[in-house]
Amino acid sequence: MKRRVVVTGLGAITPVGNSVDEFWDSIKSGKTGFAKITYFDTSDYKCHMAAQVKDFEPERYMDKKAARRMELFSQYAVAAAKEAIEDSGLDMNTEDPYRVGCSIGNGVGSLQTVQREYTRLVDRGPSKVSPMCVPLMITNMAAGNVSIMFGLKGKSINVVTACATGTNSIGEAFRAIQYGEADVMVSGGSEASIVEIGVAGFSALNALSLSDDPKRCSIPFDKERSGFVMGEGAGVVVLEELEHAKKRGVKIYAEVLGYGCSSDAYHITSPLEDGEGAARAMTNALDDAQVAPDKITYINAHGTSTYYNDLFETRAIKKAFGDHAKDIRINSTKSMVGHMLGAAGAVEFITCVKEVNEDYIHSTVGLNACEEEMDLNYCRESYNEEVPFALSNSLGFGGHNASILIGKYRG
Repeated sequence: MKRRVVVTGLGAITPVGNSVDEFWDSIKSGKTGFAKITYFDTSDYKCHMAAQVKDFEPERYMDKKAARRMELFSQYAVAAAKEAIEDSGLDMNTEDPYRVGCSIGNGVGSLQTVQREYTRLVDRGPSKVSPMCVPLMITNMAAGNVSIMFGLKGKSINVVTACATGTNSIGEAFRAIQYGEADVMVSGGSEASIVEIGVAGFSALNALSLSDDPKRCSIPFDKERSGFVMGEGAGVVVLEELEHAKKRGVKIYAEVLGYGCSSDAYHITSPLEDGEGAARAMTNALDDAQVAPDKITYINAHGTSTYYNDLFETRAIKKAFGDHAKDIRINSTKSMVGHMLGAAGAVEFITCVKEVNEDYIHSTVGLNACEEEMDLNYCRESYNEEVPFALSNSLGFGGHNASILIGKYRG
């Protein structure tokens, strides 16, 4: 028998707020986090805009010594995990630490470390490369540092599926609890790749928006969309086996109902043109949850603001839901926070939890008009209406497709 899994804690570091409350207030007000990059001089770059985290002080979440032994993506993960654990009321002094695990993914590791240490290697020779180079750089250190910081001794994994990382990380944590490998999982994703090599690399792929207008740079589903805006931050949630949560008497935000994955097996960057892969991930999540397609009224789309992603995801939704697709509200949180890569799915999961809680669907900010084939309801406005279920999609380079379904906790 599969065990029921609920959400009991939320934590976020984002371009529009360094807590869940700040983030959610910004989302409801349509605030965007786009501005000129300040981390380095972009004069020679085609892309000048990003969605940076603002006013982040790692010492608010950890001591200085610990902070020095982490790069930014790990610091973001620890900060978001701290908020989520405190929000859940989880007391590790009263828990079996081997039943509390960690599933926090990261897409690219520390590009800052790679760039800095390679420059040191070239300029000063191999003996000058820092002994901390590898521990700072590798992607699993978000999960590793969170586990160390909070004493989580259960299953600890780092899922890396590019832009699907956050959703896969939460989905795998869901599975671990369902099948008895853990009672509690601290899960999510983090990213901090707004650095010279990151921006140059994505620009070389023609993946980034070249617009310098903060109101028109990230415009998912709009016919003038031209690329994504790189974001950064972390989203972390506490997932818990239902009876364990009830025994603790804590607030339950929502229930995780289904998780589905697929691979396009097609191209290293482009989704399948007919949307079959993404459609299969969605239907797999519905089948896992035993929820009929016509019960879904809201989808948080991957919605990157690239031409092909938004078009092919639209085709995927039509393929998965048929005529019912036109009755579904579809929005993109990336219209406000940009594409947070490995953190995107986790932050969007938090968005879905808040929307289910408050019966509110946020607008896709900046959306003016769509081309003819883009004929679904992409939420030019927000809606105050019941949200019994929320389906969140993430699609990653390499053809990784992941969907996760949450719903109201019904007791």
